[in-house]
Amino acid sequence: MASEGVAGPDWDKFQLRQYPFKLEQIPRLSYRSPKSDDLISEEKPVVLTDTNLVGSALCWDLDYLCSNMGDGDFSVYTSDNHKFMYHDEKKVNEVRGFVPPTKRLEMKFPEFYSKVTNYRDGDKRVYLQQTLNDAVGKRIVLDFLQFNWDWINEQQKRNNWGQLTSNLLLIGLEGNTTPVHYDEQQNFFAQVQGYKRCLLFPPNQFECLYPYPIYHPCDRQSQVDFENPDYARFPKLSELRGYEVILGPGDVLYIPMYWWHQIESIPKGGTTVSINFWYKSGPTGEIEYPLKAQQKVAMMRNIEKMIAEALNSNAEVDPFMRNMVLGRYT
Repeated sequence: MASEGVAGPDWDKFQLRQYPFKLEQIPRLSYRSPKSDDLISEEKPVVLTDTNLVGSALCWDLDYLCSNMGDGDFSVYTSDNHKFMYHDEKKVNEVRGFVPPTKRLEMKFPEFYSKVTNYRDGDKRVYLQQTLNDAVGKRIVLDFLQFNWDWINEQQKRNNWGQLTSNLLLIGLEGNTTPVHYDEQQNFFAQVQGYKRCLLFPPNQFECLYPYPIYHPCDRQSQVDFENPDYARFPKLSELRGYEVILGPGDVLYIPMYWWHQIESIPKGGTTVSINFWYKSGPTGEIEYPLKAQQKVAMMRNIEKMIAEALNSNAEVDPFMRNMVLGRYT
């Protein structure tokens, strides 16, 4: 199935999973286009095709990385299936009976390389998610220093964002999926190797995606499974509308803070390598009304945190919230 605004080759229906909700294309623009700056300032997603942000990393295939990543230990997650849902390891004991969806291991890069290159159907899937820090080799550091920092620093300044918090290197098998979730930071998502399909949903779709409670290990993740939708349990899912794009090497996707997103390494699209550039949000400034959808999400999170802390018992949060809302605001 070919799609307008899609990078790289045409994709057939077996490579792009079919979902029951409507998806529009995210615009693909030159970073020189005034429209691209407008979209970023309005906190709307856009794909930038020619930033050269990670041009020095486009040679980062598995062989290059295996030769140059160094002797450090790297965080690798394993899963029994293609889904890699994030969970907060510090909250695992907060929910009785919670079974972590993935397991984090520390391993040398050659071991990870072997698992990827020798992967067979039925093996545990692997996904490297490692902050680019002092653990990496000298050659990777030199490539990193040649990123287009002038451009991205100018974006940070223009949009009054806070500091760069991390650069996360992501290396995954074709078919790996990070299920739908949102982050509390601004993100430039740079594609280095392979192809990824990105589904995005604005903050005003919050009620359609049923996030886990804030005290849950899967806080900020949706309880909805797009591949097995349960409309009886999640009826608002039928109203979901979103956006999509396929990223190829050199593309940079702006993912605004609080926008829901699901990231899929396209089946038969090759091993994928990506880099996140995460920034804190800037100062709030003067509040304007009506509030934006992302401001309402932040407010809901703060109220939920306050209630959980005041009750000092996660078991009491659910009945408290129901007693406060049901019959009064429903």
